[in-house]
Amino acid sequence: MDNEVGHEIADALGILLRRTTRTQLHQQLTEGMGEAVDELTYPVLSALARTGPRSAADLAPDVGVDRSGVTRRASRLEAAGIVRREPDPADRRAHLLVLTEEGQRAVAELRSRLAAHIMASLSSWPAGEAEAFARRLRRFTVDGPFG
Repeated sequence: MDNEVGHEIADALGILLRRTTRTQLHQQLTEGMGEAVDELTYPVLSALARTGPRSAADLAPDVGVDRSGVTRRASRLEAAGIVRREPDPADRRAHLLVLTEEGQRAVAELRSRLAAHIMASLSSWPAGEAEAFARRLRRFTVDGPFG
């Protein structure tokens, strides 16, 4: 395997990781989900769904904004009943952000929409190719440069 393949993968990752690409996708996925669930709050919901309860400071690197940015987004989600704040048992001064039942339903809907969006984009692929891609992508994320 030569560097050509590495360059091709790097170019594709560059497109996937662009903030504008993510924002456009998040806008599509959150359409009609209510005022609090939008392209700004989607990363907070997604991170909480992946990791479980966390403080705003701990979420900040995953979300890509500073602690105060996470706090502002979480406040919108809290006002809508999608997240709640609980005292952090490890630090009495801090609070953890936790998905409520409503938040878990919102995340389930967002994941369903994302899966459907992905599958629609793969609908023209030959039989078995999407499954092979999924396995290889998983392997790349586990064994590749991100692990």
